[in-house]
Amino acid sequence: MSELKPLELRSDTFTKPTPAMLEAMFSAEVGDDVFEEDTTVKKLEAKAAEMFGYEAGLFCTSGTMTNQIAINVHVNQGDEVICDALSHVYLYEGGGIASNSSASVNLLQGNRGRITAEQIIDVIQPDNLHHPVSRLVSLENTVNKGGGAYYDIQEIVKIKEICKAHHMALHLDGARIFNALVETKESPKQYGELFDSISICLSKGLGIPVGSVLLGTKEFITKARRVRKRWGGGWRQAGYLAAAGIYALDNHIDRLTEDHHRARAIGALMSQKSEVLEVLPVDTNIVIFTLDNGILSSDYVKKLAEVGIKAATFGKHQVRFVTHLDFTDQDLEEFSVRIKKDIL
Repeated sequence: MSELKPLELRSDTFTKPTPAMLEAMFSAEVGDDVFEEDTTVKKLEAKAAEMFGYEAGLFCTSGTMTNQIAINVHVNQGDEVICDALSHVYLYEGGGIASNSSASVNLLQGNRGRITAEQIIDVIQPDNLHHPVSRLVSLENTVNKGGGAYYDIQEIVKIKEICKAHHMALHLDGARIFNALVETKESPKQYGELFDSISICLSKGLGIPVGSVLLGTKEFITKARRVRKRWGGGWRQAGYLAAAGIYALDNHIDRLTEDHHRARAIGALMSQKSEVLEVLPVDTNIVIFTLDNGILSSDYVKKLAEVGIKAATFGKHQVRFVTHLDFTDQDLEEFSVRIKKDIL
C-alpha cells in the first residue's frame, strides 16, 4: 500500500521556493549587508518602503525580530504597549516585550483580536508617576489567533487619531497584511499613511524561505538597524534571500485569493463534521475550529496525521489549518476525500 501524500496545513511558513523564485535567488547580486553593501537587500528594502509610502526599510530574519525591534525603538524602559490579548507580539514572541524592552503590556479583549479606538482611549494611562506611560499601540492584521480576521480601515483611522492626540506611536504587525489587502482592495500606501512602523512578513503567504521587512522613517530605521546589530541580527550575503522577497512582491500577492478560496472550502467541510462545534469565520487563509469539549486537539491532530493531514493545535480544543501556495486545488480535492472519513 502506497504511503499517503502529506497535506501540509500546519502553517503557510512551510512553503518551498518556486523554480522561478529559486532562479531569481541563484542569480542575485550580493554583498555584505552589515556594511550596507548588498545591492539586492537594498533593492528589497527600497521596494517594500516605496510600496507602503515609507522612507526606508530593514530586512530581518523574521517577523518576530521586526516586531520586537520596532517595539524597542518606540518605547522606553517602563513604558506601556497597548494591544489585544490575542496579539502575536504578546503570545508568540517569547515574552520579548518584557525581556527585550522592559516594557509593560496593557491587554484588551477585542473582536477576534481586533481592538477599537473606544477600547484604547478607555485604557490610556493618566499622567501619574504610579502608572507606566502609554507609549505604543500595536495592531495585528490579519490576526493569526483570530482566524485570519482583518481590520476595517476606518477603525484604524480612528485609532491613529487617538494615538496622535495622546502622543503614542502606532505599529502594525503585518505578518499577513497582503492577505488582508487582497480582500479589502485597499492599497499598501493607505496603511503606510496610518502607521509609524509596519512589519511585513515575506515567508508566510508570499512564500519566501526566510525574512521580514520593517518599514518606517529614515531616522526610525537607522535606530532599528542598530538594535538589529545589537541583537545579533546583522547578516552578510542576505541578497540571495532578498531576491526571493523581490520576486514574491512582484508575483505572489494577487494569488493569495486562491489560498482564501481553498480555506473557505476547508471551513465548509469542517462545519459538516459531527465532532466540530464551531468553525470561526474564514476571512482569509486561516481556518480555526473548535472541537466537542470531550475531544482534545492534540488527540485530534494525531488522528488527522493518520490520514495524511497535517494540522496545528491552537488551544485545548481548537485546531488550525492554514492554506498556502503549495496547497493546490488537487490537494483540496484529496483533503475533501480524506476528511469525510471517520477521523475519530
